[in-house]
Amino acid sequence: MRLVVWLLRGFVFFTLFAFALNNQQNAVVRWFFGAEWHAPMVIIVLVAFAAGAAIGVLAMVPAWWRHRRLATRQAPPAAAAAPAPEVSALPSEFGAEHPPRDGL
Repeated sequence: MRLVVWLLRGFVFFTLFAFALNNQQNAVVRWFFGAEWHAPMVIIVLVAFAAGAAIGVLAMVPAWWRHRRLATRQAPPAAAAAPAPEVSALPSEFGAEHPPRDGL
C-alpha cells in the first residue's frame, strides 16, 4: 500500500512539474486603475491557488472558533471525568498490547 501511495505522490509531483515547465511564458494580470503584474504563468496560477486556499481557511475560522467554544462548554470538568471504558475481552490478532476497539 505504501508503494502505491508513493507512486501516486510521484505521479502528482511530476505532473505538476511538467505543468510548470510547459507554462513558463510570461503572462499579464491587469488590475484596476491600469496596474499590471507581469510574471510566468505558473507563478500566477500558484498564487491564485494559494490565495484561494488562504481565503477558504480564513472563511472557516469563525466556525472553528464557535465549535471549539461549544466543545469547551460541554466538556466535563477534569475532576469529574468519566471512568475509562472497559476493554473488550475479544482476542486480538495483534497481541495484548493492541486490544480490539469497540465499533471497528
